[in-house]
Amino acid sequence: MNTKNQSSDLSAIHYPLADALPEAGSSIEVAPGVRWLRMRLPFALDHINLWLIRDEFEGLQGWTIVDCGIANDETRAAWDRIFASQLEGLPVLRVIVTHMHPDHVGLSQWLCEKWQAPLWISMTDYLTAQWLSHKEGGAAVGARAGGGGSADHFQKHGLNAPEDLEKIRARSNYYSNMVPGVPRQYRRIIDGEMILIGGHEWQVIMGFGHAPEHASLFCKDLEVLISGDMLLPRISTNVSVYDADPDADPLGLYLSSLDRYLPLPDHTLVLPSHGKPFTGMKPRVSQLKAHHDERLAETLGACVKPATAREIVPVLFRRELDIHQMTFAMGEAIAHLNYLLRRGKLSRQLCDDGVLRFCVV
Repeated sequence: MNTKNQSSDLSAIHYPLADALPEAGSSIEVAPGVRWLRMRLPFALDHINLWLIRDEFEGLQGWTIVDCGIANDETRAAWDRIFASQLEGLPVLRVIVTHMHPDHVGLSQWLCEKWQAPLWISMTDYLTAQWLSHKEGGAAVGARAGGGGSADHFQKHGLNAPEDLEKIRARSNYYSNMVPGVPRQYRRIIDGEMILIGGHEWQVIMGFGHAPEHASLFCKDLEVLISGDMLLPRISTNVSVYDADPDADPLGLYLSSLDRYLPLPDHTLVLPSHGKPFTGMKPRVSQLKAHHDERLAETLGACVKPATAREIVPVLFRRELDIHQMTFAMGEAIAHLNYLLRRGKLSRQLCDDGVLRFCVV
């Protein structure tokens, strides 16, 4: 999920569809054969954009779905309205998922079973979704039997309010509630692969840092990029460190992944998972890099004296956070600290109270 407001100048971003938004159960054509759907999410980030692409696959005419929404009755009902009114009587032929986060993969099993359609996704994100949707994996969100999980991870980084830790431990089924399962089989997509959809080639561009192996899709013929969560027009993508990989450097991976979009044409229409379709991809990449440069400088300044990730949260997020937002904020604070640690700007010490503190070298 993406929780951080982006405050830098957005004047270089243009919205070709202005303020048009697809209503529930309807769609808007954004390029020939490419339709924009929008479904609600029960979070502060209250919507996700999904995509329908007119297709011919294995000799059949129909549609390819890109991303699925979370598994709840409201989203299923919204899809049923789409099926009744937007498919021109044709079937869904396959389901492509950009990455394993619940709003993207949540209804994949339901959609694939309903249409007997294959799931196309990267291997890393498929296996991660499969693990987290099961009880054993899902417990990693809150607490694992025998210890571990997000609560212990964040406590080690200075989140010590008992009520916060209890709320996090109570979220052990957070992922599996929204992703009750994924199809038993899938078709792996890999970086650089050309996927033929509707007579046009779509290039897979893998990005890292936000999810294990996030797939964006670029069509040169249509000059369209389905960016998923890697490029968003008004907020910065959440980049977090999770308990299973506590020394990870997702921010470094994310920033280097942004360079993969720079060779694309300037006038490419970007179809993001949140917000409105936009042009101005290269200025947006520059804005995102500048934004993180500012946040890294602020993080470094806050570590003149030893500081925990919890103490860095209000430096990066200057607003009240509920527990859902706090988990993302903690993950992102650790990501900024780990980035600076990896590059020799900070040192890290496990103190006598069992908490990690970071300090300028």
